[in-house]
Amino acid sequence: MDEKEVVATDSKGLATAIFPVAKGDVLPITEVNDEVFAQKMMGDGYAVNPSSNTVVSPVDGTIQNVFPTKHAIGIETASGIEVLIHLGIDTVELEGEGFEIFVEEGQEVIAGDKIAEMDLASIKKAEKDTTIMVVFTNLTENQDFEFIQTNDISEDTEIGRVNKRNIG
Repeated sequence: MDEKEVVATDSKGLATAIFPVAKGDVLPITEVNDEVFAQKMMGDGYAVNPSSNTVVSPVDGTIQNVFPTKHAIGIETASGIEVLIHLGIDTVELEGEGFEIFVEEGQEVIAGDKIAEMDLASIKKAEKDTTIMVVFTNLTENQDFEFIQTNDISEDTEIGRVNKRNIG
């Protein structure tokens, strides 16, 4: 059995593995074309410029919310990390057009499960940025996101981890 959310002891304490949300180019959150996300006002994380329409869960967890406009999904891991998946930039203005959601609140997901599809062509036609942001919205002062992998990603490539440092 392939456990995708890994809790392992390392030099920093406990870590939760984070996987890609979509196929495409992975980049640090600081490089997205949206100041709120780039300045980490919502939290630390990463982004993907998707090359396919399929969006998958980057973690094991429970769907906490699906925004009515279908442009964002919230997931909470078993260890309490809140993960916001934001599909595109300024896509709330599309009012759900170009998005199909495959999960509902309360549903359990594992990393790699299909959670949504974005019609990249129609979103681009509407002159919106298709970059997907994955943000950890409730990291505490003893947690951080470590960005590991940006090249040659596949759905089972660990691209980062949320580390929990032992304090004291």
